[in-house]
Amino acid sequence: MTKAADDVGPRANSLGTLNDHLFRQLDRLSDAGLDDESLAREVQRADAIVATADQISRTATLQLQAASLYAKHGHAVLDHLPMIGKARS
Repeated sequence: MTKAADDVGPRANSLGTLNDHLFRQLDRLSDAGLDDESLAREVQRADAIVATADQISRTATLQLQAASLYAKHGHAVLDHLPMIGKARS
């Protein structure tokens, strides 16, 4: 189970966690009890979350493409894919 967005502390970094954050933000935006000022803050927050989520999604797509290249071509591509070819330090 993931922590609430307002909790302090480490979170698991995964696409599933990102999905949870996006749906929680959607729930906050759907809150009929928000006044205009609160709604404006949530819209700004949602814009920031979406921009970050888009970047995370693009990175995941790039990682998948790198893994696909490795699956097709094996070790021959490792020099061109340093994140796959070497252990992270």
